[in-house]
Amino acid sequence: MTPKQIREHIFAVIINKVEEQDENKRQEALAEFMSVTGTAGNASEQVAGLIPPLMHELYVKWITMFIDRLLETVPAQNIELLCDGNADNNAALVLAYIMFLESARMEKQIDEDLKEHGMNVSGQDDLGDVAANYIRTQMAKIAQETNEDKIKGNA
Repeated sequence: MTPKQIREHIFAVIINKVEEQDENKRQEALAEFMSVTGTAGNASEQVAGLIPPLMHELYVKWITMFIDRLLETVPAQNIELLCDGNADNNAALVLAYIMFLESARMEKQIDEDLKEHGMNVSGQDDLGDVAANYIRTQMAKIAQETNEDKIKGNA
């Protein structure tokens, strides 16, 4: 595989996983998240209104950062082994991405990106935190589902 093919494969695997939710599932997840966190008022509607147009752009940025870092730190031949389209290897790529998002560097980056995209404006400083926590919760849920799918596939 060429470096470009590796990048394209990793990007496709991850973006398909993080954006696979339809609008109804997204609304359900937001409502569940808001009820668990005790967020009051119409914050879920505000977050719902802000996240959709921003998330694709931000996911593209974060996935690209992940791929860049992966290619800097792991030999290409090892990465190529994960790019064979095998469900287990795709799950490993998604889990590696989620672990990357959980790093201190990325926690800071996510907060900065949400602020940059207007998530903390107009006296709604808590909205960016709600959005960031929602993203983290969804990524954890994706990791758990990916692990469960992998275990079921190996059982």
